[in-house]
Amino acid sequence: MTAVTSPAAAASPSSPAPSAAPSLTPVFVRLKLSLLRNGLKGSSKRKAAWISSLVFALVVGFFTTLGLAMLHGNAHAGTVVVLLAAILALGWTCMPLFFPTGDETLDPSRLVMLPLRPRPLVRALLASSLVGIGPMFTLCLAIGSVIAVARGAAGVAAAVVAAPLLLVGCVALARAVATANVRLLTSRKGRDLALLSGLLIAVGAQLANFASQRLFQTGGLSQLEPAEAVLRWLPPATAVGMVDSASKGSYGQAAAQLALTLGALALLLWFWERSLTKLMVAPDGSTIAAAKPEKNRAERGFWSLLPAGRTGAVMQRTLRYAVRDPKTKSAIVTALAIGLIIPVFNALQGTGSLYLACFGAGMLGIQMYNQFGQDTSAFWMVAQTLGTTHDAYVELRGRAAALALVTVPYTVFVTVVTAALVGNWSDFPAALGLALALLGAMLCTGALASARYPYSIPTEGAFKNVAPGQAGLAWLSILGGMLAAALLCAPLIALTIWLNVADHQGLSWLVLPLGVAWGALATWTGLRLAAPVVARRLPEILAAVSKG
Repeated sequence: MTAVTSPAAAASPSSPAPSAAPSLTPVFVRLKLSLLRNGLKGSSKRKAAWISSLVFALVVGFFTTLGLAMLHGNAHAGTVVVLLAAILALGWTCMPLFFPTGDETLDPSRLVMLPLRPRPLVRALLASSLVGIGPMFTLCLAIGSVIAVARGAAGVAAAVVAAPLLLVGCVALARAVATANVRLLTSRKGRDLALLSGLLIAVGAQLANFASQRLFQTGGLSQLEPAEAVLRWLPPATAVGMVDSASKGSYGQAAAQLALTLGALALLLWFWERSLTKLMVAPDGSTIAAAKPEKNRAERGFWSLLPAGRTGAVMQRTLRYAVRDPKTKSAIVTALAIGLIIPVFNALQGTGSLYLACFGAGMLGIQMYNQFGQDTSAFWMVAQTLGTTHDAYVELRGRAAALALVTVPYTVFVTVVTAALVGNWSDFPAALGLALALLGAMLCTGALASARYPYSIPTEGAFKNVAPGQAGLAWLSILGGMLAAALLCAPLIALTIWLNVADHQGLSWLVLPLGVAWGALATWTGLRLAAPVVARRLPEILAAVSKG
């Protein structure tokens, strides 16, 4: 009789059981270290930059930690470190938005084809994200912050927990934001954000300077205590607030702040996991065809308001470049922001002048310089349509009109805001007329500089705006043009000064119509003089703007 053996019984008792999947965390940490090490082998410049950054971060981190530790026992130590923790969290939140390529080697979208589950992937990415210069610097600040407020056994015990919690919270916040916006950060809009990071730093520096001056004029750090009382309950600054509360014997508050910190971290990790899951399974928007019917001219909204013919087409092309090209957009937005910041902040500090509104007109007038360089090598398509001097004149006129469409209302706006802040409406017509005259003069010299001194703008490199070997040409074009524009406006400037010195301020309104006429005449003259130069030098211009 033959015995029937079940498959389970037939299996050899010595056959090995399926082994558990290895942990991803050490693999990703080793991968991060290998990427850092291998990235330094290819270029001596990259190695020097990384070592310099490391040394700088270590030196600044050491002295900052030492300075924070010296605040131990100070009455305002809690205020300083809680605000510092909030600023750190804000910096880590914004960092992936404005520097999206800082750690592109660990972009989770690169891992979508691998059989990885979101939860182990979150742990692995979090651990690997703790390796680097940024986390090391943040840890130094976290250690210094908890030392500044830790007192007694309870405070020391809370400090041991708070420092790593603050670091992990900041890193997890940055990673969650980056993952949720990974489609944006890898697109053209993400590159636009990276280019605007310089503007953010400039505006932030001005705000910090203004805030520090106002702070020390109105009572020092005690003025920040209401803000600190709110921020100590907002994670991850609650980690530092917990140490301060435990040191003061407020154990209930410390426990509540610890619970808030852990709860916020858990919620953040859950959001990160959800974003990873969506990223792994959602289709890429670039693979979905956008089948939208083309609108006719009557349905194009704003574009239908532009003039017909070549002038309107050139204006539309120039405005679309300003919206779509990252470097052009960055230059215009930076000019708009700085042109407003300078007069407004000077007015708020009590040192402002209404005539500083001319600074905004000058900043935007610079955008007229090197018009053909913005086209790069694609200028050959424009050059094919410039058969006569009249064609070149219409081309330049369309570009100048597109710029004036933005700069004229902006100049009026800046002058109105500055007049309201300084309370000087009597000089408003003269200041506006002078600003419009300066704008027209810069459109004039910008057209001439574009024709005679074109240079190439490289398409690669976020902060590289001049091709190698053309930097001197660019500086000559811009500085020479600005000086020439000031000389063109010299008669109007002299008239404005004479009206103020001779106490004829009642006649200062005459500067406004004179400035408008002066600016329009200067613009027309510059376009007329530049047009034959452009028509004659098309091959030279194309060669100059194609070097990037």
